[in-house]
Amino acid sequence: MKSIGNTFALLAITFAGLTTTRAQDPSTSLGTGPLPSWNDTAPKKAIIVFVEKVTKEGSSDFVPPNERIATFDNDGTLWCEKPLPVQLFFTLDRVKALAPQHPEWKTKEPFASLLKGDVKGALAGGEHAILEIMAATHSGMTVTEFEKIVADWIATAQHPKFKRPYTECVYQPMLELVAYLRANGFKTFIVSGGGIEFMRPWTEKVYGIPPEQVVGSSGKTKFEMRDGTPVLLKLPAVNFIDDKDGKPVGINEHIGRRPVMAFGNSDGDLQMLQWTGASGGSRFCLYVHHTDAEREYAYDRKDALAKLDKGWDEAVAKGWTVVSMKDDWKTIFPFEDRK
Repeated sequence: MKSIGNTFALLAITFAGLTTTRAQDPSTSLGTGPLPSWNDTAPKKAIIVFVEKVTKEGSSDFVPPNERIATFDNDGTLWCEKPLPVQLFFTLDRVKALAPQHPEWKTKEPFASLLKGDVKGALAGGEHAILEIMAATHSGMTVTEFEKIVADWIATAQHPKFKRPYTECVYQPMLELVAYLRANGFKTFIVSGGGIEFMRPWTEKVYGIPPEQVVGSSGKTKFEMRDGTPVLLKLPAVNFIDDKDGKPVGINEHIGRRPVMAFGNSDGDLQMLQWTGASGGSRFCLYVHHTDAEREYAYDRKDALAKLDKGWDEAVAKGWTVVSMKDDWKTIFPFEDRK
């Protein structure tokens, strides 16, 4: 059996909203100046120094505005991915919602285990089980119908630990960073292993990143006419996996420029950071390290879902920036008490 991390990669990936949360402007957050929710430690200073030098005309490091591309992983980099990635919670809820239409699921795996809350048991069937789950929950409908399902779900679903909408379980320091980069002429993209059609309905409202700047995994779609109306139908087949070495491929195909800055939190983002850092000129790579078990979660090298192991070693070897949530962020979520 594959690791849970690889398993979800296929879940979120295979086939591939809205709350009142808005993309944050740094001026409305803690303190004053850029990145106010960041402590004045090395990562914040490194970001500001880099942005100032690549945006200063006449500097040897100057990057023209049309080349200022910044890419962000989503799960674990922009919002909380524990105890399970959000799209997996969505998938589990879809199984429950569809169960009355499928009485056979009570005794048929992997659905029987899912309906009992036994995720591990359901995924024990490997890729075949995953494909069954995704075919049942993410296909057989139009793209427009799926977008509405996602939007309706994410408007009401809550994180099991924080009892807040998932779109409020975003990282305040990263919201500030995205806004800071845009204010300095950067075009910001999400490059995620999650489903592109799962993310697009809500990323603009939450992060200020429009759907055309979201790169993700996808299922195949088919154009057809229904009662004289053109629709795109979601099919139970893989189109593209935007994870690990798929991320540079997705960047090349969707964006067409190599990033100047790239941000991730796990080994699944390593190739994106390698691709960014290997280009000539000034480049900036950053890992978010989950070190705060009290305010969020703590995990890295041995995590089954979002391991930061090879990436951490390469970050140290190449001098990439590593952010400790515990040490480098004053606050993690927008809903935290601000003193």
